[in-house]
Amino acid sequence: MSPSSEGNRLGAFIASSMLVAVASFQTQKPASRVSSALKATVDPSTITNKEYEDICGVSFDQGNLHDRLKFTNFLYPKHVDVIEDIGPIAGRMVDEILLETGEKAWQPQDYLPDLSKDGWDDEVKELRKMANEVPDEIMVVLVGDMVTEEALPTYQTLLNTFEGCDDPTGDTDTPWARWSRGWTSEENRHGDLLNKYLYLTGRTDMRSIEVTIQHLITNGFNPGAEKDPYRGFVYTSFQERATKISHANVGRLAGGYGDTNLRKISAKIAGDEGRHEKAYQIFCEEIIKRDADGLIMTFGDMMRGQIVMPAELMTDGVNPNLYTDFSEVAQRLEVYTALDYADIIRHLVERWDLENIEGLSSEAEKEREYLCKLPDRYRKLAERSMNKKKKVMEEQPERTFSWIHGRSV
Repeated sequence: MSPSSEGNRLGAFIASSMLVAVASFQTQKPASRVSSALKATVDPSTITNKEYEDICGVSFDQGNLHDRLKFTNFLYPKHVDVIEDIGPIAGRMVDEILLETGEKAWQPQDYLPDLSKDGWDDEVKELRKMANEVPDEIMVVLVGDMVTEEALPTYQTLLNTFEGCDDPTGDTDTPWARWSRGWTSEENRHGDLLNKYLYLTGRTDMRSIEVTIQHLITNGFNPGAEKDPYRGFVYTSFQERATKISHANVGRLAGGYGDTNLRKISAKIAGDEGRHEKAYQIFCEEIIKRDADGLIMTFGDMMRGQIVMPAELMTDGVNPNLYTDFSEVAQRLEVYTALDYADIIRHLVERWDLENIEGLSSEAEKEREYLCKLPDRYRKLAERSMNKKKKVMEEQPERTFSWIHGRSV
């Protein structure tokens, strides 16, 4: 018999077997109720949930969904095992780091005029009076920080790509899922507060800013986490500290020009970032206790690249170099500079006590030595680079921003 004939006979046999199976199912009565998800895909009068599971190899019952997703093949199974082991630590961070929700938590309205109360117009006038004293260049950096905060949907999406830390159903009751949702709920206040403050000042083109926000969320960003929870938590340990520094410095500068409202707002947001930074750094600390080689190799690899800023793909649809222009204004004001980048590396090396870790593999030991020397090396490079850039900036023309109605800074 030829191979083609044999293949045809095999195909016919499989087809006939399927027809017999379907006919058999149609004569049976369901032995149990099927889930609503199953009812959406098959007629419960012809097949039971058990029979569907036997045929497909999976069940779509709500009770079994989490277990089914749990057995997905992971890219980083060892890392997932460690992440699951420190799940109780994540639960503790939910209780100890995140604030209570609802009435007991601070809300954006606590720092803004209440337009439903008498005298609101006087409060708005006072807010605008103080905001008018803040130079345009500080407002530009504030807008850039606000746009970054408003792209929160992208960040929660990325957090849920970290293997072992995801929230597969949207309301999963695991420590990591509760951390993800709690962290997001706190971060959500930052963009709301800054957005409303900027609107009330009357200093900015809010439509241009809204266009920028929409573009940034649409464009997304890739922090290089690659679904790896180790890489993800090294990134967030770094980025939360960078964001804290930026907000704190904007508030300090605004306070110097008499805007006590913006100083308080920035301080409150920086405080949140500081608490979140602490949690992510504790997660990495716990990983080191269980897999020092893995975390150090990951940290070293990421430092050989560069920590990507979350707003690097921002655009207002007009200026293709918007992020570069924004970041250079921030550096000029010393809101966030290459020196801060170097100091964050130093902070993480000291926070995780890399100088004193022992028992590493030869590869990880080389990486540990590299990381311990990196802060000084990077700071020297940063000082040299900033001196050169300062001379270049003095010679460059001012930059125009649609965010401030086309004015230049």
